Amino acid sequence: MNDEYFMREAMSLARSAECLGEVPVGAVVVLDGEIVGRGFNSPIGESDPTAHAEIAALRDAARRLGNYRLPGSTLYVTLEPCAMCAGAIMHARVARVVYGARDPKTGVHGSVVDLFAVERLNHHAEVVGGVLAEECGSMLSGFFAARRRSRGQ
Repeated sequence: MNDEYFMREAMSLARSAECLGEVPVGAVVVLDGEIVGRGFNSPIGESDPTAHAEIAALRDAARRLGNYRLPGSTLYVTLEPCAMCAGAIMHARVARVVYGARDPKTGVHGSVVDLFAVERLNHHAEVVGGVLAEECGSMLSGFFAARRRSRGQ
């Protein structure tokens, strides 16, 4: 399994989000070495607070596979998941999560809390963080720096 390859695919989707004025986060769901779901952030354009990259990729994969459960799959996302996305990951029974940059404000793989380590929850995904973290983080910090510049801050 080539984590960097699939993370680069997620980064490509993050750039699509950025082109639309959305926070550049992208995600792919991989099963048996094949991308079965793709998504990027679109809460602004869709007027939907749940339109995070992970949710979009999970929905895409579930529709494609005809199953709301995605056992054996890996979700690649450019930013550490938030609580909402972690919940969806658990409900979908994703086996493995690989993310790029940490999110010190809303990340739930240890940045704020670690929901993936809560023993009482009924599903636990293996989580790997920091894959292409510098590149993923640079994309995000560049986006927010440009946004601040355009607002004159």
